Amino acid sequence: MFAGAQLSLYPMTDGFVGTILEALEALDPWRDRLRVETDDISTLIVGPPEVLFPALRDLYVRAAATRHHVVLRATISRGCPGEPDDPACVTGALADPDTPLATRIAEAKAIVAEAPQTGEEAAAQFSLYVMGNGDHMAEIYGCIDFLKESGTFDRSKNFCTRVKGDAGPVFATISEAFCRFGPPEGHVTLDLTVSANSPSTKR
Repeated sequence: MFAGAQLSLYPMTDGFVGTILEALEALDPWRDRLRVETDDISTLIVGPPEVLFPALRDLYVRAAATRHHVVLRATISRGCPGEPDDPACVTGALADPDTPLATRIAEAKAIVAEAPQTGEEAAAQFSLYVMGNGDHMAEIYGCIDFLKESGTFDRSKNFCTRVKGDAGPVFATISEAFCRFGPPEGHVTLDLTVSANSPSTKR
């Protein structure tokens, strides 16, 4: 399997270069388990989901701690048929789709409830895309049911779901949505936007 994220960070500050570079330093503790490639548009992170999402969380938290308004955009994918399998992405984090949805939802809720607090708030919206054979809409509806019970659910929006709260549970919610819904051998993608310190929330 191949799993990874293509991400871009947008700080709303004149000092955006320093903010981006400092945030990328938050990936350093994870680099022995991830492949990280940065160019002038985005950063690619390749590795298993159980490492990928904590690394994304830490990058976001480092950027949010600047108190600038920052936005993280990421496309996250697993099982893409156009990518070769990568041994670095071997994972045991993906749920068995034969496990009943109710069980998977309960397990995902338990993980979110145990997620560590970071002290940084996150407002996120994302869409989950389950491709390939099988009843993909059942998986998506199951994911939506989980989100509504996750403790981070904010509201449904056109084409996406919004979650908010401390970045720890928020990124755990997103990780569980990615890992527990859709077949392990299938192609699953997630389109994610996370915002910190938006001035709109102060109006």
